[in-house]
Amino acid sequence: MGKVTATAERTIDAPADKVRALVADYAETRPKLLTEHYRDYEVTAGGVGAGTQAGWKLQATSKRVRDVKATVSEPKPGTLVETDANSSMVTTWTVDEAGEKSLVRIETSWDGAGGIGGFFEKTFAPGGLKKIYDGVLGKLAEIV
Repeated sequence: MGKVTATAERTIDAPADKVRALVADYAETRPKLLTEHYRDYEVTAGGVGAGTQAGWKLQATSKRVRDVKATVSEPKPGTLVETDANSSMVTTWTVDEAGEKSLVRIETSWDGAGGIGGFFEKTFAPGGLKKIYDGVLGKLAEIV
């Protein structure tokens, strides 16, 4: 069993403070960012930044649905970490200044399966998740 990691990033044409506020808003903004791969999204505690708890189903493929129950922490300004209570999955959103713009990065890692299934997971899952995140970042760029 090895660590599997998927990453996507995009430069957003807005100041980092504005983008950070949008990304941290799990109650109002986040539902608008989600693609068709997300279902049953709901905030169960908090709603903005650290302390927020939210749940959703992530339909990564036609056969693979992950039931996520995330708790959000903010280890430093501009970094939100979503830790899934149902698995080893951790997703980190980072918003850094890039001059007048922002660089937004989404990185998810989890403990992959072993054996041949683990090989295929490590080979194909990061690319599939990157496509999903590219869609999310595209919606963020539109909202800004």
